[in-house]
Amino acid sequence: MTWPPRAFAVTDRAEAAAVIAAWPFATIVVNGPDGLMAARTPVALEHGADGGLDALTGHVSRANPVWRAIGSGAPALALFSGPHGYVSASAYPSKAVHGRAVPTWNYVAAEAHGVASVFEDETQLHALLEALTRRFEAGRAHPWSVEDAPADYVSALMRGIVGLRLTVSAVHAVKKLSQNKAGEDFDGVMAFLDAEPEPGARQTAALMKQLERG
Repeated sequence: MTWPPRAFAVTDRAEAAAVIAAWPFATIVVNGPDGLMAARTPVALEHGADGGLDALTGHVSRANPVWRAIGSGAPALALFSGPHGYVSASAYPSKAVHGRAVPTWNYVAAEAHGVASVFEDETQLHALLEALTRRFEAGRAHPWSVEDAPADYVSALMRGIVGLRLTVSAVHAVKKLSQNKAGEDFDGVMAFLDAEPEPGARQTAALMKQLERG
């Protein structure tokens, strides 16, 4: 059995990297001396010439034991979740005809595999904070920058964090947006998600609309 199903798999490296770029809050999982450990951090992306993903960088609190588990290097997995939403079987108009429908979940997700390492150099940490700030302050009416805070204050805060770098060996992404449904069943799912109260469900419907227009 092919996994993920061909209808949902993102096979283009640049498109898979774009999923991570759109939802860059990572759960990084490593196998430490006491078993599996996870850390959560926004990440900055480093791209290769082909648009694929070469590396991810983020940071954790120095109090977080995950960075010690990584040590000089460790296999790691970074997980990313985009919009998602529950789809009731009642969303399919064809259910009323033949009854062959079950609930499912539509979602967008990605994972990056590679080797994690840590860094504590102040210059590298400062560059990381600047990159993350530019990414998440972009487009705001009054964007904040690292330089807006006193240098000694920023330096003191940086002593409380440790940088994480994942050198990426493979990226996998999935967009399960009812591509295996056609006509009124696809439209029914899109309308169902668009009417849900959860923002993630409505965002998923918006991605389905993009597929429809494409």
